[in-house]
Amino acid sequence: MPKLFLEVFTKVLEFTDEPLLLLDSDLKVVKANHFFYITFSLKPENTEGVLIYDLASGQWNIPKLRKLLEKILSKNNIFNNFEIKHNFEHIGPKIMHLKAGRIYKDVNHKQFILLGIEDITEQEHDKQHLEKMVKTRTAELKRAKQAAEDEKLIAEDAMCEIKKLKEQLKAERAYLTEEIKLEYNHEKIIGSSDTLKYVLYKVEQIAQTNTTVLILGETGTGKELIARAIHGSSKRKNKALVKVNCAALPANLIESELFGHEKGAFTGSDRRQLGRFEVADGATLFLDEIGELPLELQSKLLRVLQDGEFERLGNPKTIKVDVRIITATNRNLEKEVEDGRFRADLWYRLNVFPITMPPLRERVTDIPPLVDFYVQKISRRLGKTIDHIPRKVMSSIENYHWPGNVRELENVLERAVINSSSSKLHLVDDLRKSYKHLGKNLKTLEAIERDYIVGVLKQTNWKVSGSNSAAQILGLNRSTLRGRMRKLNITRS
Repeated sequence: MPKLFLEVFTKVLEFTDEPLLLLDSDLKVVKANHFFYITFSLKPENTEGVLIYDLASGQWNIPKLRKLLEKILSKNNIFNNFEIKHNFEHIGPKIMHLKAGRIYKDVNHKQFILLGIEDITEQEHDKQHLEKMVKTRTAELKRAKQAAEDEKLIAEDAMCEIKKLKEQLKAERAYLTEEIKLEYNHEKIIGSSDTLKYVLYKVEQIAQTNTTVLILGETGTGKELIARAIHGSSKRKNKALVKVNCAALPANLIESELFGHEKGAFTGSDRRQLGRFEVADGATLFLDEIGELPLELQSKLLRVLQDGEFERLGNPKTIKVDVRIITATNRNLEKEVEDGRFRADLWYRLNVFPITMPPLRERVTDIPPLVDFYVQKISRRLGKTIDHIPRKVMSSIENYHWPGNVRELENVLERAVINSSSSKLHLVDDLRKSYKHLGKNLKTLEAIERDYIVGVLKQTNWKVSGSNSAAQILGLNRSTLRGRMRKLNITRS
């Protein structure tokens, strides 16, 4: 094979984030990319030059694979697809989606086959689970319909319920299918600092209720993890946490995304679509970056919070839902209210139980376990072994200000792992920048807590307990609040 041809295909193979194989006309492996070796636990010396059917001692001698490759060679077909279920030697039973086609790029007009492999095991399991749910729910509703067939009204109600549940399950399935494609950090929240313990205490306080929660904090502090922790400890945990990022969608699509639309409601709406509020009925809806919600939609969101009802775009019929709302923002919503960019009444509705996620610079004792966790996670993904973090490296990380918080820490550690040629972590980012000037205006967590409690007390005219009191707004028992006031030396002047 000409060197230039091989170089071009090497670049193509390595720029693709799924396993790829390049086969010659004899069906021998010419080249494979890094993802192939990682996925199937094989090595280049046991792969290149080997007949595809003989890989891993004949484990790849799969009838469907033979049929696919022979079809391509005999009929010059491009982009053939097959789905196979196979028990691979090193990785066990998997469901793989194969995509292959014959190509003619060689100057000598030799034939080569590019074979793409996608592991769809998890997606298929999720798909089967959702189909089973639909089948089970549909069977239950059919039995209910059969029992009530003598009464026409009940039968009609049952049919309406079937239609509603099918639509909701279809919408939830579509939502979960999208979620499967995303990479989520499902690991536990890492750290044991007092500030993080206080946050987790607040999570434990509020999880079992249906109270609206507002999660505050800088970018990258892990606000979504806190939302998932609240949902995971709630009575609604058996349903999906439905998420909408208000900053990621254009203003003209957010309303349709939240509340849904009817067919023909606007140009391009060729079918009816359930909004996230309907998908989250009986579950939890997480509205991330709530400060980015357009002003004209804030009144509609306020109505859902107050009455639990709304209308789809293009349909005047009122829909009622039971949804627990968790919101998050890195903005100062009080300032947004003052500047006229956020409704004051919506702010009061959202700020029932605020939880502030502390920045990483206030969780210095959490940095070592976070570093260990991310180094191991990234090393496994990249096929490396990093088992030593020099004291000097850890000190540099601990002394840095981390304006991007945990997200920035993960990015710095990924670059460090990539650039480490041995088992010792090598830091490539310069973390020696001084942030001493920021200390002049920073307050301790205790001072911030004192200011916040005083502000709420002033707002309630120093009413400690009872309806519309400071204790109710803060979500604290009145004796707990009085204890905090004594400790922080809070008295009415």
